[in-house]
Amino acid sequence: MAENKTQPTDKSVEAFLENIIPPQRQADSRTVAEIMERLSQSPARMWGESIVGFGDTHYQYASGRQGDWFLVGFSPRKQNLTLYLTSGIGYFEEELKRLGKHKTSVSCLYINKLSDINLPVLEAIIQKALRQAALK
Repeated sequence: MAENKTQPTDKSVEAFLENIIPPQRQADSRTVAEIMERLSQSPARMWGESIVGFGDTHYQYASGRQGDWFLVGFSPRKQNLTLYLTSGIGYFEEELKRLGKHKTSVSCLYINKLSDINLPVLEAIIQKALRQAALK
């Protein structure tokens, strides 16, 4: 069975964050990193070239595919800040109504900039994502 293409690395999270441009995306990334580290009580770790992940989980699908992944993470993409919520986005219907400007996919939350959203609601979403991931 094939491994995930994205694997944890020993690359420096600080060096990665330092090279994010523009400056507002870097500041937003540092804020999200601080929130995720505090709530997960896990240090940041690079996954692949551009994802910062927190915590660890092992998953196995009904198909038999399995692997290791992080509990929550983010990536400062060119178009937006992508937050990865391994529990899936379906758990956050009420919170998303109060979050502010965002988009979603199956397990990703896309935010242009933190000033577009309600930061305490984002923290509540991350906390809930961590609780849901712990139940799996």
